[in-house]
Amino acid sequence: MAAGPAGQVDVVVIGMGPGGEHVASGLAEAGLSVVGVDRRLVGGECPYYGCVPTKMMVRAAGLLAEAGRVPELAGESTVRGDWSLVAKRVREQATDDWDDEVAVRRFTDTGGTFLRGEATLTGADAEDPLAGSSVGTVLVTGSDGTEHRLSARKGIVINTGTEPAVPPIPGLADTPYWTNRDAVQLTELPRSLAILGGGAIGVEFAQVFARFGVEVTVIEAQPRLLALEEPEAGELLAKVLEAEGLTVRVGARATGVSHDGTTFTVDLGGGTVTAEKLLVATGRRTELAKLGVGAIGVDEKARLLEVDERLRVTEGVWAVGDITGKGAFTHTSMYQADIVIADVLGRDGPPADYRAMPRVTFTEPEVGAVGLTEAQARERGLSVRTGSTDLASSSRGWIHAVGNEGLIKLVEDADRGVLVGATAVGPAGGEILGALAVAVHGEVPVSRLTSMIYAYPTFHRAISSALADLS
Repeated sequence: MAAGPAGQVDVVVIGMGPGGEHVASGLAEAGLSVVGVDRRLVGGECPYYGCVPTKMMVRAAGLLAEAGRVPELAGESTVRGDWSLVAKRVREQATDDWDDEVAVRRFTDTGGTFLRGEATLTGADAEDPLAGSSVGTVLVTGSDGTEHRLSARKGIVINTGTEPAVPPIPGLADTPYWTNRDAVQLTELPRSLAILGGGAIGVEFAQVFARFGVEVTVIEAQPRLLALEEPEAGELLAKVLEAEGLTVRVGARATGVSHDGTTFTVDLGGGTVTAEKLLVATGRRTELAKLGVGAIGVDEKARLLEVDERLRVTEGVWAVGDITGKGAFTHTSMYQADIVIADVLGRDGPPADYRAMPRVTFTEPEVGAVGLTEAQARERGLSVRTGSTDLASSSRGWIHAVGNEGLIKLVEDADRGVLVGATAVGPAGGEILGALAVAVHGEVPVSRLTSMIYAYPTFHRAISSALADLS
């Protein structure tokens, strides 16, 4: 195995997803010597397989749905989807045909060094003359077998993210199933598709493909879609999807999967689902053992990296992103990255605060949520009071007409008189969420929110109706 250059640097960043790239660039711009390492694409899952390309797909599918509503509200229309336009935009505009040259250059222009390869934490090496003054060492192995041993003077930052989780369903591993990475790269659509998983990834893909004419069945083992969100949100979304012609099977656990060369068969115990293709969207997993976290005293069988309020895993080691279990969202990892940059540079700053962490599922209706659900608040022993309203019956909802399904639900800590969580489902659920996120983060008294003037006839004016329902 060939030996590459070894050396001592200030910081090694393992994983150049949004958070890792932000840390690496920020520290390099501050004058530190930084090496960023990734075995995949710089930028991570978000710009190539997640947030950006999938929302382009959602946008295209939404246009088809909206154009199809013209006969009910405005006249006549004929709509025909053309997936080739979507695939072209994803390939050329979102991902540069899954090429990260621009992203690599964006980082190296800050003064950092990039290495493509597999990074492994190796701990202190007594025979390495550089190890004595370092906080840790990292071995980077390139695809050609070349090794680079790096000793970090100031720190190591881990942002290796997660991989699609594939459940141990009998027969599944032997089939040509898809994950989100395959689905994003499609140039031609199948006639039918079964989706294992009714979380955010599963339902977004389900609605997109169905609106382009694919016969879609969603299979979710939990009693409802979006099981981590409020029950009302998942139940409403299921009704919308079924009204659009999708088949939704909740409380259905797959007990076996087979593929005969042309068709998938998913055994649900009390019946089967068949489809031309199968998309597995059952969550994400970490690869801590592969990373070698045992070298820094972490259990390699752990599911996540435990971090403190400054994102420290241990002395000289930080972690950001979904590997910390604090939310698999780009905005969260960027938020964490700023805290790490300040900590590495010895600057003061506020610690991590996840009380008002926002999240949005970009279906139609959009499902936006912030803070705690009602169930989570009750589990924490809070004195809970809730208020809700039907968005369709609001002024803007009535004006909007077809496609106006939605709701707003507020969760109040009644003892303190502040909101600790909120959900906004509707045509602009993610945008309505902005006002609710400020309320939760700022612990704005409910009495003050109630006395606000809300613009008429906006969707967000329905917040006032939900507040009235609290009392």
